[in-house]
This record gives sequence, C-alpha cells and structure tokens, in this order.
Amino acid sequence: MTRQTILVVDDEPDFVTGFRRVLARDDVELHSVLSGDDAIRWIAQQGRPDLVFMDLRMPGQDGLTTLKRLREMDDRLLIILMTAHTTTGTVIEAMKCGAYDFIGKPFSASKLREVVHDALKVASDMKSVVSYQPSLAEDQASETIIGVSDAMRDVYKSIGQVAASNATVLVTGESGTGKELVAKAIYHHSERAGKPFIAVNCAAIPESLLESELFGHEKGSFSGAVARKPGKFEVARGGTLFLDEIGDMSLSTQTKILRVMQDGTFQRVGGTETLHSDVRVLAATNKSLETMIRTGEFRADLYYRLNVVHIELPPLRERREDIPALIEYFLRRIRREIGRKVPTISEAAMERLQAYAWPGNVRELENVIRNLVLTAKTDTILASDLRLREEQQDVTPQPLPPGYYLQQQPPPGNSLGNDYLKSDSGYIRLDSAYLPIFPQPAAAPAAPPAPENSLLSADTAPDGDEAVTGDGGLYRDVEEALRPLFDRIVEARDRGGDLSAFDVVERALILHALNKVRGNQVQASKLLGITRSTLRKRIARYGLMIDTKVRG
Repeated sequence: MTRQTILVVDDEPDFVTGFRRVLARDDVELHSVLSGDDAIRWIAQQGRPDLVFMDLRMPGQDGLTTLKRLREMDDRLLIILMTAHTTTGTVIEAMKCGAYDFIGKPFSASKLREVVHDALKVASDMKSVVSYQPSLAEDQASETIIGVSDAMRDVYKSIGQVAASNATVLVTGESGTGKELVAKAIYHHSERAGKPFIAVNCAAIPESLLESELFGHEKGSFSGAVARKPGKFEVARGGTLFLDEIGDMSLSTQTKILRVMQDGTFQRVGGTETLHSDVRVLAATNKSLETMIRTGEFRADLYYRLNVVHIELPPLRERREDIPALIEYFLRRIRREIGRKVPTISEAAMERLQAYAWPGNVRELENVIRNLVLTAKTDTILASDLRLREEQQDVTPQPLPPGYYLQQQPPPGNSLGNDYLKSDSGYIRLDSAYLPIFPQPAAAPAAPPAPENSLLSADTAPDGDEAVTGDGGLYRDVEEALRPLFDRIVEARDRGGDLSAFDVVERALILHALNKVRGNQVQASKLLGITRSTLRKRIARYGLMIDTKVRG
C-alpha cells in the first residue's frame, strides 16, 4: 500500500495530538515539527511531503514567510495555512503566495477529513507520473498508457506533439477508455510539470456548487459560505487545470469558463475583485459536443476554444490486440500491490477475454482482472472461471443512425440503465449486448420511444388509479383524448410534413403548463414532473418566448 505523507507545522502539542487522532489511517504517515525553520529543515532532509498543514502564527518566522520559502524550494508543495485569527488581508496574501487552501481554527473533524482527502488526491495526481511510452521501464512511471495498436500509436503521437506547448486539449472517448490518464501524461511531459495539476470532475459536483469550486467564493456569498475560499483556477495558477466530463457543465458555467479562457480573468462568487489566472486547460468528455451544440446544450464558442487539439481515445473493442498487454500490465500492478504471486491466464481464457465486447472499456477490464486474481483457486485462470455476459461475446456494435450518439449516464429520473442513445428527439434503449434496439424497417421510420423522465409515459396506470379518477382511469382518459390528435399528426406526416408526434404533444403540454403559472418555470416544472433544467432545455429547443404569456 502506497502511503502519503503529511507534515504538520504547529507549536501546540494538543492540536497535533488531535490531528493525529482524526487522521489515523493506514495510508497516511503523519509527521510534525514546531516551527517554520524546522519545516524547512525537515523538507530539505526528508524530501517533499504530499501535504503541509501549517499554523500562521508560530515562534520565529511566521507562516506566510515560511510559505514563501517553501514555495521557492518546490512549486508543487501543497500548503494549507490555518489560524484562529483570520483576516481578509491575510487570506489574500496567502493565496497570492501560493497556498493551496486556508482554513480557520477551530475546525471540525469532518472538515479536516474533507480538506485532506481533496488535497491528497491532488498530490497523488502530481506525484504519479503517467507515461505514454510503452518501452518505459516500470520503475520510471507510476502509471503507463498501454497499447501498441495503430489507434494507440496515433494517440501517443498526439500527446508527444502537444505536451510541450500550452495549447488547450480536448480528450474524447467512451467512459473507461483512459481520458484522465491522457490528461496526466500531457501534464507530466509538459513545461508545467513543476507546477500544480488540479482535476475537477464537472459531473460529480452539483451545478449550484460548481461555479464556487472553479472560481472560489467570498464569505457570506451564499448559505454555507462561512469563509472566503479559493477556486481551482486560483489554486492551479501557473499549472494545469483538467476539466473532466465538461459536457455535463451548465450553460451559465460554460459562459464563465469561456471568459477565463479568452482573457484569463474571473471573479469569485459574490466578489467584485477581478482576478487573473495563468493555467493550461485540458478537458475531457464522453459526450458528442457537436450534437450538444446543435441541441443548444453546449456553447459553440467554448467548444472551439477547447478543441484546439483533439485527441480521441478508441474503445477497447476497436483495439483488441492490446488486451493481452493490458492484462499483463494489470497483473504486474496487482502483484506489486498485494506482494504475492498472481495466477496466470490460460490460452482459452485469453481468447474469451479478447472476444468480449468490453462495454466498460479498460476500466472494466481492470476490474475483471482484479476480481479474477482475488477469487482464483488455482495458479491458472481458466476459461470456465470467467463470468462474462455471453451475449456480448464476438459482438460488433451496429453503426448509429445519423443524429444519434452514445451516452454513459442516464438523464435525471431515467431508469433505462447505464447506456442509452440520444438524438434530437429522444432516447433509445440499449439491449443486453449494448446494441441499439431499432424498430423493424417500415414504410416510414418509427420515432424513438419517449424517455422515461419526459412528459409522457407508455407505462400502464398504477394500481388504484380507477378509484381516484373514476370511470376508465386517468391514463385511459388521456389516451382517448390523444387518439384523434395523433391521427392528425400521422396524416400531416403522410402529406410530407416533418413532424414528431412526441414533440408536438410535449410542446403543447409545456405551453399549457407555463401559461397556467404565468411563465414561472419553477412551478411549471413541478406541474410537469420534470426538473427545471430539463424544462429550460425544452423551452430553448421549441423556441418558446416567455413573458406573462408563453408564445411559440
């Protein structure tokens, strides 16, 4: 197990004791010194720790002075200052000098764990060198991007060409293909390798908090903002900021990201001071940003700012010749981690592993290999030991129809599974072999089924509906009322009209709901049973104009 090192610089023994108690973990090694001078000597002798927690007021030189000297020694040092005497000027000066964060005493155990977890993740990203050179010796890199296929050689070539520059890079590919590894490899082989590397998963942070996470906030700017907090653009100053899953970012946040990329300026949430940030932006997504631009979900100008250099990672099913090398690499890593011999893979098992479609790509392959090693009963893993879904063997995904693309995460409220197809007019479920279920060819192409989180549902009425709504039930009443309208839409299509029955009905329901509440989107979304975000997208999609009356 790799242990990370934390150095606590504080002259209060009781505080250090409490620190040790809260952070008592097998993967953390904690050291403490009493002064700034001691911290400088400790780091000079022992090397760079993963994280430094330092009090602002200490005997001898204070925390700010020590911070400046430590940053001169190593720009990648993550230093968190702490004090019971927080002032605005002190915080500003600390952040200008390169502090990773600033927290006031006293703080709760949960707050301490949260800050430490975040900082150690950043330290790991900067410390673990990622190589894209297959011939690099194991002890020269913590992680290596594996593959000798032509597709992967093109990826290596792109990394090598762009790493030394400051160009913005957009990395695309299905979930589990290794997009973050590519971003780390670009960073580690760049001229900014001696500066911070900060990764932000845009999909994992609620929309209401993402802006604060990126740009920071002032004290009192919103509920829970009890102190000023720097954003990732401040923390990564001079280094690299990796925006993962950028396709999940809201349009309002996209606008602010665009401004930073255009002129390098931004403001904290609730602040008026204009700040400058020199960062290199790397971004990744498993979505089709081109399609999102057409549907109004992603800004075209931001896309062109991000897509200066485009690296597309191929799915594992398109580079099956790399699977044996990947398996061997994972076995070596697992052997080092557990410290004992691992089983070998039989020839028949290897053939089955290469025939598998791997919808979860390299991430799924690693998880399968780990499971096989941990559950192996003999020195050799046989084909019979594999627990793969047989229906996915030797499967080549069908080409997607125009306007459709594969997504990995279902929309809010959708229960179709982990994968589905999205188009301008809805979603299409995937079958167990991760192939799209399309209708049989007919005289006219069938429209895709409505998404489960949309305004209409093909589900039958729930039990007890008749007792509430009377004769026939609510679902039957609605179906009866829609029958003549549906026939009219079909007739219009037959006359050459380009109409979607689902779109016509959905647009009418949205218009009715918005007019009922005089354009109030919050109330309308509650009436319709959808999220406000979904409603906003539908309003933009149908070109609706809102004042006190909604017009199409």
